[in-house]
Amino acid sequence: MTARRIAHALLLASSGLLAACQNTPEVTKPDYSRQLRPGESALRLITDPARMPDLAGAYDRSRNEADLMLQAIDQSITWFNAPSSRQFFPFSTAGRSITHEQARASVHAFRQAYESAGGGREFAAEIRARFDVYESVGYNGEGIVLYTGYYAPIFDASRTPSATYRCPLYKRPADLATDPVTGEPRGRSMPDGSTAPYPTRREIESSGMLAGTELVWLKDELDAYIVQVNGSAKLRLDDGSIMYVGYAGKTDRPYTGLGRMMVDEGLIPPDQLSLTAIKAYFRKDPARVKSLIQRNESYVFFTEYPDSNWPAGSLGVRVTERATLATDKKIYPRGGVVLVDTQAVTLSQAKRRFFQFMMDQDTGGAIQAPGRADIFMGTGETAEVLAGGQYAEGRLYYFFLKPGESLAGP
Repeated sequence: MTARRIAHALLLASSGLLAACQNTPEVTKPDYSRQLRPGESALRLITDPARMPDLAGAYDRSRNEADLMLQAIDQSITWFNAPSSRQFFPFSTAGRSITHEQARASVHAFRQAYESAGGGREFAAEIRARFDVYESVGYNGEGIVLYTGYYAPIFDASRTPSATYRCPLYKRPADLATDPVTGEPRGRSMPDGSTAPYPTRREIESSGMLAGTELVWLKDELDAYIVQVNGSAKLRLDDGSIMYVGYAGKTDRPYTGLGRMMVDEGLIPPDQLSLTAIKAYFRKDPARVKSLIQRNESYVFFTEYPDSNWPAGSLGVRVTERATLATDKKIYPRGGVVLVDTQAVTLSQAKRRFFQFMMDQDTGGAIQAPGRADIFMGTGETAEVLAGGQYAEGRLYYFFLKPGESLAGP
C-alpha cells in the first residue's frame, strides 16, 4: 500500500473509488482537497486548554482495542529504528522543528504511558505534562478533516494469463521517477536524464508498453482497479497458493474517483453510491465502467510481499486494522501517534463515534491535502463494508514530546 490504500465514501471513498458526492446541489460542497497556502502548516500547536481533546475519554475508548494499538506502535518503532527513517526529519510545522530523535522518543514514551497508566485520568495527566499536542488545520482552517476508509481486498488471480485471468497488475517500471526523499512521483525518466509526464492509464493499457512486466493476472478490470485504489490485496491463486501484493509506486498523473464519475454520469444515484452498487453496474455494463476507469489517468504498480509484512503501508511496515491512519506525507509527519475523532459505521451501517489513538503509517492516492485522512479497516469482506461506509468529518491530533523531555520522563 505505500500509498496504497486509498479511498472510499460509502465504499472506497478515501482513496477514491467514490468521492464526496452526497451533498445536495444547493449546498456548497466542502473543498476537502484544498491545499495549504504558501507558508501555512498542516498542524498547529494547541495552547488553549479549551481546544484540547478529551484524552482520558480517548484512552478509555482505545483500551477496547489496546492489542491492535500496541501492534501498530511497535511497527512504527521498527520504522524509526531503520536508518532510512532519518531522511524525513527534522520535520518543520507550526513554527517548530521536530527531530528524528524527538519523534522516535515520542512513540516510545507514548507506549510507556499507554501501557502503564492506571486509567484515563492518570494517562491524560501524563500526556498533558510531557507532550505537545497539535491539531490539524483541516480543509477549512478550522480543524475539520474528512475521514474515509480503505481495506485490503481478497481476489482470485493467476500468475499466468488465460481467458479467465486477463487483467494484469504491473510491476514498477524501470523508468518511473520518484523523489528520493518524499517518494512523490516525478514522472517518466527519459534517456537524456530529464523527466516527462508518465503516460496515462489509457495509454499504458492500450499501447502494451509494459508487456513482460506483469506481476499477476486478475479476472476483470474492476478487480484490478479496486486493487489499485486500495494499494494491496490478498490473492487466491489458481494453483491453490496465496499471494500478497502491495504498492510499489504510482504515476504522476491526476487521480479521478470512479464513484464520482458514475454519479456525474447518472449511472448511480448519489444516495445509493457504494462498492456494491459499482460492482452491480459493472456486471450490467462492463464496457461503460471500463471506459470510466480509463478516464482516471493515475496508475499504480505493485510488488509481491511476504505474508509476514503484508499489508504494508507507505512506511514499508505492516499496517494494522483500526490502528493505522493514512495521511498526506508531504505535509504530515510520518510514524507518529495520532488521535482520530470522527464517526464510523458498524456492519449494520449504524453510526458510532470513532474516538481512539492510531499511528500515522500510510498515505493514499487521494489523500493529498490537510483535510483528508484514511482509516485502514482490515482485510476481506467485513473490512470492505466498514471501509465502504466510512465517510465522515472529524478532527485529527498529533502528539510529540515537549522539547527537553526524555523517554524516561522527569
